[in-house]
Amino acid sequence: QVQLVESGGGLVQAGGSLRLSCAASGRYVMGWFRQPPEKEREFVATINWSGANTYYADSLKGRFTISRDNAKNTVYLQMNTLKPEDTAVYYCAADALGLGDPILPTSYDYWGQGTQVTVSS
Repeated sequence: QVQLVESGGGLVQAGGSLRLSCAASGRYVMGWFRQPPEKEREFVATINWSGANTYYADSLKGRFTISRDNAKNTVYLQMNTLKPEDTAVYYCAADALGLGDPILPTSYDYWGQGTQVTVSS
């Protein structure tokens, strides 16, 4: 059983920053995905269980940083220099087996309910 709860979303002006948190149990590969309004869910970032390895969507690398604190069972997504096109519902997800391609949402077994991020211009 894996319980995921996202928090930290909200309204921010373009150029601002937010840090999302995902309360998660287990030593699992974790990912962040987002779903913009009226668009498909898309990959944001992923991190292995130790936090040593990360991977980002090309368009987000340099602005977004994924990290985790296993002592707190929490995964973070630091989002800097936010743009209106970053507006989306952001989801964290856990891969129970760690064998699939972490870029693909189908690799994940557990999902949070999402947290809304709205970036105004």
